[in-house]
Amino acid sequence: MAAPLPLAPSVARRAVLARRIRLFVAATIAYNVIESVVAIAAGAAASSTALIGFGLDSVVEVSSAAAVAWQFSGPDHERRERTALRVIAVSFFALAAYVTAESARALLSGDRAEHSTVGLVLAAVSLAVMPLLSAAQRRAGRELGSASAVTDSKQTLLCTYLSAVLLAGLAVNTLFGWWWADSIAALVIAAVAVREGREAWRGDACCDCAG
Repeated sequence: MAAPLPLAPSVARRAVLARRIRLFVAATIAYNVIESVVAIAAGAAASSTALIGFGLDSVVEVSSAAAVAWQFSGPDHERRERTALRVIAVSFFALAAYVTAESARALLSGDRAEHSTVGLVLAAVSLAVMPLLSAAQRRAGRELGSASAVTDSKQTLLCTYLSAVLLAGLAVNTLFGWWWADSIAALVIAAVAVREGREAWRGDACCDCAG
């Protein structure tokens, strides 16, 4: 016997969820603006493609969150869903293209990234903060049935994965002098960005709303 479908949230509950999502989006934008400035500055100082790519991913997160904020700024946010998803997808693709090109250039030229204490600390902090914010927004997005909110939460979760990749790349470069680890970490960031961009473009996050 099939399990009964979950009841749709009431109008009042939907209003609460929409307000909650707007708060999560505002928090995401604020954190990622700071993260992007710190990461890009530290990456430029250390000649780290991975750190710069991480900072640019924070810029993508800001654009993704801004798209969701725009969607939920109107009374009929469902009508803006597809446009918001497309903006998120294009942001992912732009990030992947830049990081791939820079990583390839660094590998071919043999550019060596220097040690970055700031980068290590930033990656560790993001690894702790991002999962909490992502989980909270994903729960609200699923209950509301918003694919764009769920996709944006996946973008935030992606920051967690990238923080781990960045931390590993910077650590092995510092400990063992494996200069190429920085570019490999950056390429992992690009690959994940392409995957998430494709899902956002197709609207695959819709299937997560019922999960």
